Amino acid sequence: MAIMITDECINCGACEPECPNTAIYEGGAEWTWGGGTALKEVEIDGGEVVPGDAPQTPISDEFYYIVSDKCTECMGFHEEPQCAAVCPVDCCVDDPDYRETDEELLAKKSWLHQEA
Repeated sequence: MAIMITDECINCGACEPECPNTAIYEGGAEWTWGGGTALKEVEIDGGEVVPGDAPQTPISDEFYYIVSDKCTECMGFHEEPQCAAVCPVDCCVDDPDYRETDEELLAKKSWLHQEA
């Protein structure tokens, strides 16, 4: 599963630099597929191809957020999600809407970083 940031976030920003996939963004900030990854373009739902550097709509305007499709729970990088490890208010928690196996998370990591 991916990690999510709850509305208890105090916007301290401790989590953002810890993410190896650059899946965490400040509230109101646009995100990109390519940021922190090797993705040059992504085919999204409906077959539309989006450039990796194309700005995407922020998921939250109020507090830091995690792009679920870029979150691998730090699988393949660290033994535990680093955002949760550094969060001073424990608001980086499992996202019940995104359940993934270890194998799926590792496959996502390989895709994000274009590993063979």
